[in-house]
Amino acid sequence: MKKSVKKTVPKSNYHALLKTLNPHQQAYISLDLEGAKNGEYMLCVFHMVPRKGLNSLQAACEVAAESSTGTNFLVKTETPFSKKMNALVYKLDLQKSLVWIAYPWRLFDRGGNIQNILTYIVGNVLGMKEVSELKLLDVWFPPTMIEQYDGPNYTLDDMRKYLGVYKRPILGTIIKPKMGLTSSEYAEVCYDFWVGGGDFVKNDEPQANQDFCPYDKMVKYVKEAMDRAVKETGKKKVHSFNVSASDYETMIQRCEMIKNAGFEKGSYAFLIDGITAGWMAVQTLRRKYPDVFIHFHRASHGAYTRKENPIGFSVLVLSKFARLAGASGIHTGTAGVGKMAGSPEEDIIAAKNILQFVAKGHFFDQSWGRIPGRDKDAIKIVHEDHAHHVILEHDSWRGVKKCCPIISGGLNPTLLKPFIDVMGGVDFITTMGAGCHAHPKGTQAGARALVQACEAYQKKIDIHKYAKTHKELAEAIEFFEKKGTERKVESA
Repeated sequence: MKKSVKKTVPKSNYHALLKTLNPHQQAYISLDLEGAKNGEYMLCVFHMVPRKGLNSLQAACEVAAESSTGTNFLVKTETPFSKKMNALVYKLDLQKSLVWIAYPWRLFDRGGNIQNILTYIVGNVLGMKEVSELKLLDVWFPPTMIEQYDGPNYTLDDMRKYLGVYKRPILGTIIKPKMGLTSSEYAEVCYDFWVGGGDFVKNDEPQANQDFCPYDKMVKYVKEAMDRAVKETGKKKVHSFNVSASDYETMIQRCEMIKNAGFEKGSYAFLIDGITAGWMAVQTLRRKYPDVFIHFHRASHGAYTRKENPIGFSVLVLSKFARLAGASGIHTGTAGVGKMAGSPEEDIIAAKNILQFVAKGHFFDQSWGRIPGRDKDAIKIVHEDHAHHVILEHDSWRGVKKCCPIISGGLNPTLLKPFIDVMGGVDFITTMGAGCHAHPKGTQAGARALVQACEAYQKKIDIHKYAKTHKELAEAIEFFEKKGTERKVESA
């Protein structure tokens, strides 16, 4: 580790920087740290710019202190043991303004408390005046730490098995308009999408118990609409209900209302606004309802994750913590294909890191195994994962199960294949809102156009050619490609 620092910091500057540290700061640095990946530490990489008057090493040590055991001065109450819990700056890249910090994971609340970790590493530290920019770009969890956390239980593989859908994305929608429909009107749109061939419908993230759409009636009517759609199509359907609420009791009441409404097991999911409702709500749902798909909506994430934001954390970090917490799926962005901010580098790396058993991040290769990577069974799982086989179905002690990327925001049937190409696979749920409901002939036709676009992909036929014999797809192409051209003209 020391050699890597000397490559980016001239020797004279290296010693000069060390001499600027006060005794308090010196307690939070170990540039020759041995065994950073020995299982004792959770590792983090920050992009950090110090405020004027501090050098990078001073600021990095202050960040390590504030995000672990320390404050701004040495205190007389330290003990030999408490010092063992200090976070340690173990690597710097001054040219790229990067700082590597190792956190003894024993700092964190036992029992899988995700919010406790984030309180340390992206809590008060983001408000420190010692830094002008501080963004957590990547995190690495050792197997010894992963052991303490839930991970997902009900996964994309379980949903595929329920729906009987393989070798393609789960085709879903978000009901639009996102607000203002009555319970009956909402259920009617669900019915139209399902009858048109769609698999999955979700509440939009603000859906709750509004006076014009009472929650209990919405649940009741969705159940009736689903039953009729299943009877007419002969195919299973899924609805994701937003159970985010003002308090624990109300959230659980909503879950129980759905559970007791007569839905078939597997036909419903619980959506939680994970950032605004909080990680406690996410983990409560995971533990109380392990056999339900836990759908993490990331409303407000952009305040932390947008690339131009110098303070916060990356999409990758958010997504990895969602998997650790036990979310079955989380929105990961449209990788520049849809309307949301995001790039393939950011969004696809996040998607791969929550799907795969071993994945490359921005800085770390993350294994989600709980057993040693050299174990023959761990190696077998990696090979099976690369071959797209179902893994960890009957041996969940060996690793953390997958978390499903959920893709929404400005997609439509004409953009399905472009996104699949960028994603490099079909293991995701796509939830097209206006991409279905804005179809000139309405929601049923929009759902059929989406199904037809997926069929064209599966048959390796260009959608324009396929559209010659599929009128809904032809209408979608004409409408969305024209609208796309109009937007380009407007922004020119």
